[in-house]
Amino acid sequence: MTQSKKEIKILQSIQVELKAPKGQTNKFGNYRYRSAEDILEAVKPLLNKYGTYLTISDDIVEVGGRVYVKATATLFESHQGEIASVNAFAREAEVKKGMDDAQITGSASSYARKYALNGLFAIDDTKDPDATNDHGKGKPVARKPRITEETFDL
Repeated sequence: MTQSKKEIKILQSIQVELKAPKGQTNKFGNYRYRSAEDILEAVKPLLNKYGTYLTISDDIVEVGGRVYVKATATLFESHQGEIASVNAFAREAEVKKGMDDAQITGSASSYARKYALNGLFAIDDTKDPDATNDHGKGKPVARKPRITEETFDL
């Protein structure tokens, strides 16, 4: 696919103008994050502004005996065709407590779609808890010792 200067400029403009706030809160980890739906809500006015449209599709693929959802986000210019396309993969958990098989696939789809959109629109998630949260498994925080009468042998 060869992109015209106009198509490159459209994609660049959308990437620069897109502001997708982290509209969700994880109560367990006490952090904010953005979902695929947050990104879609933020990008729709820009798609209209630049005469473009977006498609997102999923494929189920098996790699090494594991099932992955492959999400593809594709940006089109209304009159010229495809501008850019990005794929992202998310592996389905074999078992996820409290979820049936369809919910596990749906969760993997949402995750893969989010990262396909991140790649397409150059959304920086370096501060995203998905990349930094150790879910309490990291090094324990050192605490100042409390001084009490028992600390000293009086």
